[in-house]
Amino acid sequence: MTEISYDAEHQTWLIQLPSSAYGLGVSADGRVVRHLHWGPPCDLADLVPLAAAEHAGRRTGKIGWGHEEPSEYVPWGGPRYDEPTLKADFPDGTRGIEWQLTGHDISRSADAVTLTLDLADLACPLRARLHYRVFHDSDVLERWATISHAEPAAAGGGDGVAGGPIVLRQSHSANWWLPRREHWRARYLTGGWASETQPAQTTLGPGKFVLESRRGVTSHHLQPYFALDDGTATEETGEVWGGLLAWSGSFRLVLETTPGGSVHVSGGWNDFDAPIELAAGEELTLPVFAGCYSAAGQGGLSRSWHDYQLRHVLGGRGRTGGPPPLRPVLYNSWEATGFDVTEGGQAELADLAAGLGAELFVVDDGWFTGRRDDQAGLGDWVPDPAKFPRGLDPLIDRVHELGMGFGLWVEPEMVNPDSDLYRAHPDWVLHFSGRARSERRHQLVLNLACDDVADWVFGTVDGLLRRYQIDFIKWDMNRHFSEPGWPERAGHNPERMWVDYVRHLYSILDRLRAAHPRVAFEACAGGGARIDLGILARSDQAWTSDNTDAWDRLPIQEGFSYAYPAQAMVNWVTDSPNPLTGRRLPLRYRFHVAMAGTLGLGGNLSQWSPAERVEARRLVARYKEIRPVVQHGRQFRLASTQDGPLGAVQFVSADGDQVVVLAWTGVRHFRPWPTRLRLAALDPAATYRNQDTGEERSGASLRQLGLKLPDDLDYASLLVRLERVS
Repeated sequence: MTEISYDAEHQTWLIQLPSSAYGLGVSADGRVVRHLHWGPPCDLADLVPLAAAEHAGRRTGKIGWGHEEPSEYVPWGGPRYDEPTLKADFPDGTRGIEWQLTGHDISRSADAVTLTLDLADLACPLRARLHYRVFHDSDVLERWATISHAEPAAAGGGDGVAGGPIVLRQSHSANWWLPRREHWRARYLTGGWASETQPAQTTLGPGKFVLESRRGVTSHHLQPYFALDDGTATEETGEVWGGLLAWSGSFRLVLETTPGGSVHVSGGWNDFDAPIELAAGEELTLPVFAGCYSAAGQGGLSRSWHDYQLRHVLGGRGRTGGPPPLRPVLYNSWEATGFDVTEGGQAELADLAAGLGAELFVVDDGWFTGRRDDQAGLGDWVPDPAKFPRGLDPLIDRVHELGMGFGLWVEPEMVNPDSDLYRAHPDWVLHFSGRARSERRHQLVLNLACDDVADWVFGTVDGLLRRYQIDFIKWDMNRHFSEPGWPERAGHNPERMWVDYVRHLYSILDRLRAAHPRVAFEACAGGGARIDLGILARSDQAWTSDNTDAWDRLPIQEGFSYAYPAQAMVNWVTDSPNPLTGRRLPLRYRFHVAMAGTLGLGGNLSQWSPAERVEARRLVARYKEIRPVVQHGRQFRLASTQDGPLGAVQFVSADGDQVVVLAWTGVRHFRPWPTRLRLAALDPAATYRNQDTGEERSGASLRQLGLKLPDDLDYASLLVRLERVS
């Protein structure tokens, strides 16, 4: 049972989750909120000796040079030198924080329990509220902080304080302390454009290991994700501790091994070039930094992340619990037409897509005024009369007649210098006065932190959704920030742009979803450059990568699965040879790879042969049969192409009755080759029937002897559907 309990005598709190626990307490003088436990389940009484040991260490002074007090929210100041969670400058020149606990509260809702701790600086009007939230059905602990300048604002505006604002030099969301272990291994997700979310690992040594983005977005390069173990955990065994930050801008995670041998992780938005001035009376809510403990290896940690996101994050469903609706099979016209978009050409593709079983038709880039290539038109979001002389309505009507939803691509955060919008508002982009404005893909970044720009973006997309019967928006963002200036705020904390940009983005998406609840949104950023808990809370799915080569996708999809559920991951089946890599792969293979998430079609269907269309129609139908298990089931990574020529994943329905296995091989070499694939998470005493062959086998046999793998030489694939019959 999920619960938060408090021992008033010993001033300790225990956060109990379904299969883990988190404990904290307060020092005798009320000055330090201390971390006590994060790991296996325990009782509130078990925290008492841990708290007593900390108190004894301070009373006797036996804390030594190597001691770092495990503060839940580490302030900068005093005789400590590890990574702080909060660093502030005060108007009188003071640059240190001294906390005092002033109160706490435990609140309950239908699906969650929240602990709030109130901290106040002893001398200055700085306040922090630490929030801990747990859901009744999840082992994920959400943590965040609210920072405020407690002095009342003066009437008439301004900061109202003679000394001026409090400047936050670093303001992280939370700090996670790990238990003592001899060694620590860190796993993380790295990559680049067309090679996102590649699993990687390192051994933590003395000092700091930093994962960060300074690009204004989450980035292709690194995910705001970590997983830590003592070096012995496997895919399905051993203890693992992990974290995910819900922030879609520049971020920073610091994994530090202190001189005393302690390990902690501090994380939040990136403080690089981003001090935040807090005026009197102002409050700042920091993003959620979620943590999770698993005793079932890396796979167990992943499944906890998946379940939490399906129930409480994905799609912005107001945290009502239960999985979101299944995502439809979509067709996107980009790789078929590029910028050569016309009403007739899109209608022809819509007919072909519907014939294959697509449920959603998406018109990508190239539909709006002046858009002949990537050099012009961004910002002028009106259908191009040369391409759509009758407007979008006839195409939308045709798509709906075919039984599909209609989707549209937009990139409203960007502008081409060759556009009416830029000519009217050249000051709306990020820039420094008198300096060059760097273009990437012939475009500049609109300063979404500016109220006028944010209002324009909302009004533009809202206008499209009100004018047309649009069911789906693919929201793209194809470049990172440069020249992050805001001349209109010169001398008034223009660096807030890094934070206010993302906060306005969230507000825009929240307002659009509230105004148009039937419209689904896909997060996209030049591939997977903006995938995180923050954007997924406002999206129904995410474009994983611009690389649609099925063999290249396997490590991308595997890495994605460490942090995010299959339903959030959009996978396209595209042409062969692949337009990016030139690799030729069988249609069946391309489908089997794409079926491991939310299936999409992205090839030039007019060039597919009749035989390919027949096979594609059959495979789309097969995907719809397995879709509930893939999108809502528990996921098990059975084999990785990082370790050998075989990749495989298994999905199991919540009740355990339905099982889907997908496996893929690469190019064969003259050496021993895997011939069988052992399954996971089956009831050894139960019987399972292959829904295609009718063969029945015991769960014990499938777990020990496994499935026979295909004998094809190169790029073979396998889809097996099992049903528990006894």
